[in-house]
Amino acid sequence: GLGKTLQTIALLGYLKHYRNIPGPHMVLVPKSTLHNWMNEFKRWVPSLRAVCLIGDKDARAAFIRDVMMPGEWDVCVTSYEMVIKEKSVFKKFNWRYLVIDEAHRIKNEKSKLSEIVREFKTTNRLLLTGTPLQNNLHELWALLNFLLPDVFNSADVSRGLEPFLLRRIKAEVEKSLPPKKEVKIYLGLSKMQREWYTRILMKDIDILNSAGKMDKMRLLNILMQLRKCCNHPYLFDGAEPGPPYTTDTHLITNSGKMLVLDKLLAKLREQGSRVLLFSQMTRLLDILEDYCMWRGYEYCRLDGQTPHEEREEAIDTFNAPNSSKFIFMLSTRAGGLGINLATADVVILYDSDWNPQVDLQAMDRAHRIGQKKPVRVFRLITDNTVEERIVERAEIKLRLDSIVIQQ
Repeated sequence: GLGKTLQTIALLGYLKHYRNIPGPHMVLVPKSTLHNWMNEFKRWVPSLRAVCLIGDKDARAAFIRDVMMPGEWDVCVTSYEMVIKEKSVFKKFNWRYLVIDEAHRIKNEKSKLSEIVREFKTTNRLLLTGTPLQNNLHELWALLNFLLPDVFNSADVSRGLEPFLLRRIKAEVEKSLPPKKEVKIYLGLSKMQREWYTRILMKDIDILNSAGKMDKMRLLNILMQLRKCCNHPYLFDGAEPGPPYTTDTHLITNSGKMLVLDKLLAKLREQGSRVLLFSQMTRLLDILEDYCMWRGYEYCRLDGQTPHEEREEAIDTFNAPNSSKFIFMLSTRAGGLGINLATADVVILYDSDWNPQVDLQAMDRAHRIGQKKPVRVFRLITDNTVEERIVERAEIKLRLDSIVIQQ
């Protein structure tokens, strides 16, 4: 959305053609944006020979033998997963620039990916991210420490970020981007949800009351169960009436969120809007698929399990001129990175993430350069439940971002 891809490609092209500095360069990207990066290299600097390492074991072995080792290329684009699998190959090269896209993937310096990329021989390192600060300052320090281990050797971020951070905000890049407006919709639990919610709390009441000794995993599990309950009781085995299982109004009336969503979608359809519908939970997307079929809404779907080719196809179908697809449903974390769906003008966050940047990334699938209409974001929040607390916590984290980075 902000031209991070283009600026990077321009830099690598400049090194080759104006400074006669040869590669090889490595660009590490999320699987969902591989295709896009390769297209952009072709489009902007076709003289940069970009190759792409992806595929199963045999395909990779052939590629390494026939393409990588002979070295007739400038840039190798590959995904985080591939680097972990083929690290021994990547260690053999002296990389000129190592570029990591959506670099907040290495914000935990102890993660496998962080440890591996630190072992590569590189002259320069470049991190691209729209969200350098997600939960706390330590994460920002981890990124800076990766770039300059000697400067940022102890966890002190206050060293002044100016020289290391080039920041662009949407308003600077695209003067004509229509506004984005977020509406929080507070709603109640259905009768069935209230019964399940109480049951979850009663079942684990001993943990909730145990002062001091808190079993963190069990606590997180309870939170997860409560979040599931707020979304739809049918996420629990035995909640859905049947067999025989039928798709009928009970799918809507048994969930407070579905009741509101059903009315909202009908209205949006009438207004000629198109909708991105995000949820954290892929099982909930299954329920939403049943709902869309029942209501006759045409939709696309993308989650972490969607294969690469199908992702491309779904995105292209939805973005095609006069597309008949009304809804694109995505799992927040799979569909939140680098995907352009600016043909939709409404974003519905069916549930909220603990990490506010994840939700912002999701909204930006629609609110990005190329968007013609004002974007409306509807966030569904169940009153007096764990969800209210999640949203409160997320807003505190956003304040941290505005204090540290945006100043």
